[in-house]
Amino acid sequence: MEPTEDQKLADEWAAALGEDPDAPEVDVDEVMSAQLDELQDTASPISDDERRKLDSILDIPVTISMEVGRSKISIRNLLQLNQGSVVELERLAGESLDVLVNGTLIAHGEVVVVNDKFGIRLTDVISQTERIKKLR
Repeated sequence: MEPTEDQKLADEWAAALGEDPDAPEVDVDEVMSAQLDELQDTASPISDDERRKLDSILDIPVTISMEVGRSKISIRNLLQLNQGSVVELERLAGESLDVLVNGTLIAHGEVVVVNDKFGIRLTDVISQTERIKKLR
């Protein structure tokens, strides 16, 4: 069965992000195993009412944007901008981009290009606690 267009695109993104499913397998004999404690399921199951509430918000659309940088300029300089003008940003070249959801910083990332389309590889995700602090 031939892969769908979506599967081909997903495979290309996976390869670009270093998650190639066709990558060579690691020899298990050469890998040392770590001793881990048994996981305990301490969370209580979600009630039907809680599941309905969760389902009701999962389809709410949000706007995700990547910010390269910012700059403050006077209105005089703004009015003088034309084709070919260069606006200097506060961010240094090579610095991570900000990933914002509805204007709130949630992560930092770097630009990747796959099939002539831009994407972003997340390099650092802001903790939920930090995101809540930024809202206040």
